[in-house]
Amino acid sequence: MPSLKYRLVAFVLRHTRKKAFASPQGLHARIARMRPKEDHRPPAKVAQRLDITERKVAGFPVYEAKPKGRQPARRILYIHGGAFCFEMTPHHWNLVAELVERTAAHVTVPIYPLAPEHKLPAVEAMMGEVYRDVMGDGGAVAVMGDSAGGTMALALTMAAAKQGWPLPDRLVLISPGIDMTLANPKVQDHAKVDPWLDIPGGTEAMRLYGGDIPLDDWRISPLYGDLSALPPTLAFSGTHDILYPDTVLFAEKARALGRTVDLVAGERMFHVWPLIDMPEAKPARDRMVAFLTDPL
Repeated sequence: MPSLKYRLVAFVLRHTRKKAFASPQGLHARIARMRPKEDHRPPAKVAQRLDITERKVAGFPVYEAKPKGRQPARRILYIHGGAFCFEMTPHHWNLVAELVERTAAHVTVPIYPLAPEHKLPAVEAMMGEVYRDVMGDGGAVAVMGDSAGGTMALALTMAAAKQGWPLPDRLVLISPGIDMTLANPKVQDHAKVDPWLDIPGGTEAMRLYGGDIPLDDWRISPLYGDLSALPPTLAFSGTHDILYPDTVLFAEKARALGRTVDLVAGERMFHVWPLIDMPEAKPARDRMVAFLTDPL
C-alpha cells in the first residue's frame, strides 16, 4: 500500500500541478506565476554538504558539484526536468547531493535556457557544448535526466552518436519524455489516473520548446530516433504517469536493437517519484546508486 506521504503528495499535486497541465492556458499561467520566484541555485543545506563551483556556458550557469574531502570517482552529467519551461528545484538538488555523496561523483548540472523565452536550437547549442566539455575530460561519464531532462539525455546521446562524439558509459532516465506527441491511445487512459501531468498542457509545453520543429522529431520525441547506439540504460517510470506507456515502448524498441534497458516500473507511482522525499523514493535511489557504481 502506498505510504501516507505518497498519498498526501499525490493529493496536493492533483489540486495544484495538474491544473497547470490541464490546458494550454493553465501552463502559461503557471509559467508566469513561477518565473519571478524560481531560483536554480543550490539550497544552503546542499551547498554546505558539497564543494560547488559555478561557471558560464553560452551565458548560462553550469554548476560543478563534488564531494568534500574526496577525489571524485566518476563523472555524471545531470539534466533537470521541468517540461523545458521550469527551473531547477530543491528536489533536484537533494538528489544531486545524494548522488555526489553516495557515488563520490563529480556532477555537472547545467541550467539550460527555458521555453518560451528560448527554443530548442538555443538549448541544443548550450547543452552540446556542455556535453562535449564533460566528455572531453576522459574517463567514465554517466548521463542522467528526469522528465524533460531525460528526453534531453536521450537526444544528446543520439546526437553524439551521429556526430561521432564520445558516448556515455551509461544512462539513467527518471520518468523521461519519450514520445512527446502524446498520441499513444494508452496515454489517454493514464491521464485519468496521473495526479500531475495531462495532455493539453504537456503538448503546449513541447510546442513552446520546439517552435516550428514537429513534435515527432527525435530531438523532442526520442522514440523516433536511432536507439542503436545507446549505452546500458536504467529507466524509471511510474504506472500512474502519462509518460509510462511510451517508456515501455522505448524499452522494447531499444532491446530489439540489442541495447540493455532495465525499466523500473513504479507501481501506482506518479511522475518523477524518485525525486520526492517519501518512502517509495528510497528503493529507486538505491537502484540508481547501485547502477552508477556497478563496473558493468
